Amino acid sequence: MSKLPNFMIIGAMKSATSTLQDQLVQQPDVFMCDPKEPNFFSNDVVYNKGIEWYCDLFESAPAGALIGEASTHYTKLPTYPDTIERLKLHCPDTKFIYVMRHPIDRLISHYIHEWSTGVYQCDINEAIDIYPELTAYSCYAMQLEPYIASFGRNKILPVFFDKLIKHSQTELERVAEHIGYKQTPVWHTALKAKNISSKRIKKFPLYQLLIESSIAKSLRRNLVPKKLRNFVKSKLRMQQRPIINDDNIRKLEDVFNQDLAVLGTWLGTELTCQNFKEITATTELNWINND
Repeated sequence: MSKLPNFMIIGAMKSATSTLQDQLVQQPDVFMCDPKEPNFFSNDVVYNKGIEWYCDLFESAPAGALIGEASTHYTKLPTYPDTIERLKLHCPDTKFIYVMRHPIDRLISHYIHEWSTGVYQCDINEAIDIYPELTAYSCYAMQLEPYIASFGRNKILPVFFDKLIKHSQTELERVAEHIGYKQTPVWHTALKAKNISSKRIKKFPLYQLLIESSIAKSLRRNLVPKKLRNFVKSKLRMQQRPIINDDNIRKLEDVFNQDLAVLGTWLGTELTCQNFKEITATTELNWINND
């Protein structure tokens, strides 16, 4: 019988989803697929490989294990408009986990990610105008609304970045309860956080050959002094965190505060850009109506 996920981490991009995935996969009787982000239900090229290809990703899961995956593309509207319908067709009973970060912090981290991969070549303030996805992926109520309409709130666990970082064990226990994990999970503090923006190196032509290949790594370690290697790395990293100008901050806050007002009504609290970190770091927020 083909295997499908019991749960999915669906986003948001740059909100510690990789960290949460790494913690879950450390728990006994939890299996998560490789690649971490198959993006099967979102990306047309991957979806066209067929559902059996997707099921094969979980074929080696031990009997009785909870099965999961983590694809942040699943909450990237309007970029991937067919995701929800495909999920409804193939995974109507799956549980979802959605991690939310301060919307402007998420946007900045998203920009750094795209800058480092060479997708964005411009200043962050230009990028905000040119690339609407920077803003859209931080509109959490907008991203969640079709999930709620299709699956109901009881299938979706709202998790918040600051609470996950500051109260990691208790949040992991919330996640475990949501996905039906019967044991007490343990947060492994020795695991390092993944995808830290400040560590990102800007990609360039021949990057894979000169930087990532095992031969290049060996040559650098043996022939290039560590001090020189660190100097070159520093030149390839973003020298300071991108600064959004005041006009764009005001525009973004207007957009995000409208979206957060909707999210807040679902959670029974008032949320704004101004109070987001304080509220989400200190309060356990759940849907006030799980229908």
